Amino acid sequence: MARSEQVLLLEPQHELKFRGPFTDVVTTTLKLSNPTDRNVCFKVKTTAPRRYCVRPNSGIIDAGTSINVSVMLQPFDYDPNEKSKHKFMVQSLLAPYDMTDMEGVWKEAKPDDLMDSKLRCAFEMPLENDKTHDSDSNKLVSPSTPIKSELTSLPKSASASLDDGEVKKIMEECKRLQMEVQRLREENKQIREDDGLRKRKVTVMAAHSSSSSATVATGMREEGLSTRILALCVLFFVLGVIIGKLAL
Repeated sequence: MARSEQVLLLEPQHELKFRGPFTDVVTTTLKLSNPTDRNVCFKVKTTAPRRYCVRPNSGIIDAGTSINVSVMLQPFDYDPNEKSKHKFMVQSLLAPYDMTDMEGVWKEAKPDDLMDSKLRCAFEMPLENDKTHDSDSNKLVSPSTPIKSELTSLPKSASASLDDGEVKKIMEECKRLQMEVQRLREENKQIREDDGLRKRKVTVMAAHSSSSSATVATGMREEGLSTRILALCVLFFVLGVIIGKLAL
């Protein structure tokens, strides 16, 4: 039995375009619409999960409503000669009327109940003319320009900015942790150097102490020898006096 046809409407339908430069996070939006009278569960999957951040990547779309999915491409070294092989798949199924656990619904779903749509990814770099045109357009904006259109598109852009902000916060936290690790390594190195210096000082002081002890011992031995020689001289003198008196 063939799979059911996708009930969700995707915008864009076949290709997600990411416009550079790719030195920072690039975000594009995938709109999922549910034209049916049933709630629909959905999941967004990719062949390169480490290269993308998807918010939300799963959920429920109520009947007759739509949802914007932010797909964030992480920074990378762009090669214009390399063709992207990344793909996304939107998987969906009709939510049961008595559903209480969405994960349980996915686990118990039969293959024939699943619907899916696939999209490929395309990377584009802005042309120099486009950059100049965008710059001039920003300069020509008048303070009196109506802001109704900006307010209309605010929820979508605000949602994307919020997601970009979360990603930037995570990247800044990683950098801070790396700097903290580097600082701890330097402190550990300094402690080792100080410990080695203390050991060398102790060794030098021990050697100096041993040398002093040896000098004192040598002096004491020499002093004892001199005392014995003096005693022998006095003894010989006394013996000489006694022998002289006997001879007389």
